[in-house]
Amino acid sequence: MNATGDKNRTSDVNVGEHFDIKVPDTAHQISSDSWFQVAFVLTTGINNAYVLGFSGTVMVPLGWVGGVVGLILATAISLYANALVAKLHEFGGKRHIRYRDLAGFIYGRKAYCLTWGLQYVNLFMINCGFIILSGSALKAVYVLFRDDHAMKLPHFIAIAGLVCAVFAIGVPHLSALGIWLVVSTIFSLIFIIVAIVLAVKDGVKTRSRDYEIHGTPLSKLFTITAAAANLVFVFNTGMLPEIQATVRQPVVKNMMKALYFQFTVGVLPMLAVTFIGYWAYGSSTSTYLLNSVTGPLWVKALANISAFLQSVICLHIFASPTYEYMDTKFGVTGSTLALKNLTFRIMARGGYLAVSTLLSALLPFLGDFMSFTGAVSTIPLTFILANHMYYKVKDNKLNPMQKLWYWLNVVFFSLMAVAAAIAALRLISVDSKNFHVFADL
Repeated sequence: MNATGDKNRTSDVNVGEHFDIKVPDTAHQISSDSWFQVAFVLTTGINNAYVLGFSGTVMVPLGWVGGVVGLILATAISLYANALVAKLHEFGGKRHIRYRDLAGFIYGRKAYCLTWGLQYVNLFMINCGFIILSGSALKAVYVLFRDDHAMKLPHFIAIAGLVCAVFAIGVPHLSALGIWLVVSTIFSLIFIIVAIVLAVKDGVKTRSRDYEIHGTPLSKLFTITAAAANLVFVFNTGMLPEIQATVRQPVVKNMMKALYFQFTVGVLPMLAVTFIGYWAYGSSTSTYLLNSVTGPLWVKALANISAFLQSVICLHIFASPTYEYMDTKFGVTGSTLALKNLTFRIMARGGYLAVSTLLSALLPFLGDFMSFTGAVSTIPLTFILANHMYYKVKDNKLNPMQKLWYWLNVVFFSLMAVAAAIAALRLISVDSKNFHVFADL
């Protein structure tokens, strides 16, 4: 770990007896993690505190049939799309450790820049979402014990941003998470188990529940469209090549193991809390499940604190491509504890998170805008680009039916991206009357 930059500034990595794979320059560690550690990175990305909202944001608009079928289909489709990207990691005799590198290698410079922009805007918005989520979890703890409203949401967002910055400075790169992935899993299990147990307790006591999908036909159309788009966001990070860069050789085989783990064992906690939350509260389920459950204050406080701390760790995963770019761009090498490297991380990462925190506190209703950026970035990166890249690379080896399949995927997810963007813009328009800076939501 102390010679990360020097270790990775190399041109070739031998992956077998017959050929070498070229590796781009990077200041971060690559090919150092087991498939199991990478699987936990992916699983942490799924089972974050956002899962506490899926009962309200996915199941309530879609109902039992649409929600259950949709989540199962989204699991299979997401595994398929991620597998396509994973299999292209060493295409052309070169490791593509960044999404933009892969797109640029296949399409050229313009696609490189476009992919870079889409991905980084998406990751920035996700990071702002985690800061808002962390601040909201802290506020939820506060209001459990005090009702004076002396501290507002922006105050808690500022605290969350500071904690995220300290963590980012102390953990130099994605592979260095190590034991923190175990800690993250423990935190996830705490808030998921608490939510499940308290929801079951409430559900058993409730004799009747309303599972109807409410609203006018037009409003239902938009909410169902937005919920269908949320199904796509549930399982996908938008940074698979960056995560795959950390796995040991053979990178494709090991990454497939990690993906199979993520989309089997890894999705079970998320599905459990989503279905049980909706079963317990029906159409009245909150968009943050811990606001719906009843139980001992200390138990709810424990769950919210766990959600806060897990979000801090999870943000680091989604911010790692940005950190990797800054570290590589400015030639950070040598010991991670060297004074110059610590100073650089304080300035660069601290500055990045300061901007993210300020925007999160200024616009805590950013979730509406995240739906829009997700529609125009997550869907294209994860589904449209994945299918078309694989089609372009394998064009000569595909039969007509296979070619048709990939083009159908491209067209279908393009239409979904447009529909999701329109639904998100309508949500922004409807909610705009409640928007004001530094809102205490």
